[in-house]
Amino acid sequence: MVDGSRKAFLAGERPDDVLVYVAARAVSGIEALADRGERTEKGVAFVLDGERGRRVAERVLGTDPMDLASAAMDREGELDLVSLAGTCPAAEVDTGVDGASTADDVDDVGADTDIDDGSSAHALRGVFAFAEERNPEAGGIYAEGDVIHAYAVCTCGTVYSDRWVAGNRDPSE
Repeated sequence: MVDGSRKAFLAGERPDDVLVYVAARAVSGIEALADRGERTEKGVAFVLDGERGRRVAERVLGTDPMDLASAAMDREGELDLVSLAGTCPAAEVDTGVDGASTADDVDDVGADTDIDDGSSAHALRGVFAFAEERNPEAGGIYAEGDVIHAYAVCTCGTVYSDRWVAGNRDPSE
């Protein structure tokens, strides 16, 4: 179930706001955060005005959200902000003979790889997302409608991004 503010954000109805998600495994004292956001099965989601949301994102994700966006924008993965899950692109990288990852382009902006609880080497640690209003002159998906830009931090340390036209992913589940 998605709360009303997150549903409105994903529908493109809150273009001045940002969405911040932090997994319970990524912070201590998740219960204190839960009082201020939407408690989910795996963590806490917040939909906040832009400036406040950027400050919260920096605090809970451990990095400036614009630095996260810059680091993640060239590495695409899949994000589902309804179920608050992601498909880390590093999960698809083959491992070498010695078991080490062959990916040498994994960024660890703001990530602490010791936070994984062992249940998954590739789980969503946190997300920062914002909407960009429709821009017909830009073409592509920007001409179709408001675009949601989402930037994720995986427990493995990889940062990645996803984007889609607002309202094109069903938030009713």
